[in-house]
Amino acid sequence: MAPTLYDEKPEPGDLIEIFRTSYQHWAVYVGDGFVVHLAPPSEVGSAGSSSIMSVLCEKAIVQKDELWDVVGTDRWEINNNLDKEYKPRPVHAIVRDACAAVGQELPYCVLRGNCEHFVTELRYGTAKSRQVQKAGEVMMMAGVAAAVGLGVVALAGALFGGSKKENKNEK
Repeated sequence: MAPTLYDEKPEPGDLIEIFRTSYQHWAVYVGDGFVVHLAPPSEVGSAGSSSIMSVLCEKAIVQKDELWDVVGTDRWEINNNLDKEYKPRPVHAIVRDACAAVGQELPYCVLRGNCEHFVTELRYGTAKSRQVQKAGEVMMMAGVAAAVGLGVVALAGALFGGSKKENKNEK
């Protein structure tokens, strides 16, 4: 069950992580029940959108919407976990810069400029996306596993398989 404002009370400058079906959407809380977020066309106008079409977008719009309009029925949480790694900017600067960006059309790239990059840059002055970083780590581990698998097959072939010529000579 998704938290309500009675369960979690975001403070201005807090990052809000919204759990969509196949990814997380991010927003920054600016007060009075509103968030600012970078919304590709697949995210605009419908809470809970989980379209994979955002991968194909090259532009997105900075929007200011009510938290509940953005969250819809999805689970969400306040997520300022990067506070351990980076010092947050002053709250008034986060809110000011977020609100000043509303209406702007920005370049959008899932790997280098998504909604998480947008809000972490507002809060910390550094654009980071842990979901992109995690996806990269998973892909790297899959590549390592594939390489190890191929190495094991090659080693087994070298150890246990003789050439046909060797087998023929033994007869």
